[in-house]
Amino acid sequence: MIDKKDIKKIDKHLYEIPRNHRNDMRVPARIYADEQLLEAALRDRSLEQLVNTTTLPGVVRYTLAMPDIHRGYGFPIGGVAATEPPEGIISPGGIGYDINCGVRVLASTIEREAVETYVDDLIQAMYRLVPSGLGKGGIKMSKRDMDRVLERGAAWAVAKGYGTTEDLAHTEEEGCLAGADASTVSQRAKKRGLQQLGSLGSGNHFLEIDEIEEVYDKGVAQVFGLHEGCIAVQIHCGSRGLGHQVCTDYVRLLQKAVRKYGIELPDRELVCAPFGSPEGQDYFAAMAASANYAWANRHVIAHWVRRAFEEALAGKLSSWELTQVYDVAHNIGKVEQYTIDGRQTKLVIHRKGATRAFGPSSRELPHDYQGVGQPVLVPGSMGTASYILVAADKAHDLTFGSTCHGAGRVMSRTQAKKTIWGEDLIRDLREKGIVVQAGSMSGLAEEAPAAYKDVERVVDVVTGVGLAHKVARLVPLGVIKG
Repeated sequence: MIDKKDIKKIDKHLYEIPRNHRNDMRVPARIYADEQLLEAALRDRSLEQLVNTTTLPGVVRYTLAMPDIHRGYGFPIGGVAATEPPEGIISPGGIGYDINCGVRVLASTIEREAVETYVDDLIQAMYRLVPSGLGKGGIKMSKRDMDRVLERGAAWAVAKGYGTTEDLAHTEEEGCLAGADASTVSQRAKKRGLQQLGSLGSGNHFLEIDEIEEVYDKGVAQVFGLHEGCIAVQIHCGSRGLGHQVCTDYVRLLQKAVRKYGIELPDRELVCAPFGSPEGQDYFAAMAASANYAWANRHVIAHWVRRAFEEALAGKLSSWELTQVYDVAHNIGKVEQYTIDGRQTKLVIHRKGATRAFGPSSRELPHDYQGVGQPVLVPGSMGTASYILVAADKAHDLTFGSTCHGAGRVMSRTQAKKTIWGEDLIRDLREKGIVVQAGSMSGLAEEAPAAYKDVERVVDVVTGVGLAHKVARLVPLGVIKG
């Protein structure tokens, strides 16, 4: 375990475990946190996992922990690492099992006062239209459709009448990560995903109706389409069983690659392959295909959410239009360009429980967001506030264009189920005026606010460092949990 004496404080919100902490470290490990968040990280194995990531072949500069860090598989959740190809590795544990678990936010000009008596109707309509829960199905697809989803992503959904091209423009990578190859995805993974597109799933996935309670930057909020006192919707889910199976498959397959390329690992969960190797390229292609499936999944869900608003509000309000603010991935591997030791080089960026944060200088953003910055979507933990931030250019230099993705757990799911009753949680949330619909009481308890860190502290760290700036604060009115 890492001890606090092993950690050096560099700045107000920046800590470092030096390279000389362990003989096998290739680079230092850096942690963005305040004192309280650092103490929380010291209570699990997340910082030890972070140090382990510094031993990976080809890792550059430092590995990073965002303030929402907690223990994961191999890499900590809230971890960021960059490796230099072709010898630098790619690791499934650095991306996670729920490939491209992410968040999409839809905004409106519907005022809370106009809709608050219909929140229950909206939640019921969304719950009926969007399948949720473990293994629950979505739209029916053919095997040919599946391959096209894996290689075209959200554009396939638009071609089928789900969502719009404007939605694609406000999606990371326009909803399709280049390099995807359906042939690298196993038949078992495809079978698992064949009837799950357009479904929410379980775990920490959710649909949430929010009020934009406070706007901090009116100029940026106007560009993003955010209006104080109006309704927004958050969609949080990923690649469902398909992505989980892809990770499972390649964790097994890459065990052989570790031996083949003579890679020594302090933890077998860090299984990996050189990015330029056939094994590394196959995993990247399958991971990209899973990411595309996830973007198509959120695209279809957004379509059904809009349909739910139409069904619940037609004849009651004059307008119920929802426009897409942005869609960001939380668990993904990307090839991006950075300056290392004075030279421009392409790096493999592992973001696991971390959000891409490209500032106003980036030319990779939608045209209307260039000069403003990328929306950074930071969901809370059901019953707490969520935030929409805007990325700053500073993140490119400090964190490989990355920032936090949420609050981060402080309590394991098992512990949460032992200490929190779902029925009590529903009652408490309803007393606060929050409508809750859940398929499982134990699953609801796992995601209780008490199981998570304080999202306000997490946001204060990333904004205090200057990785992003606050644009708006959202508070929940209704939540659907799988």
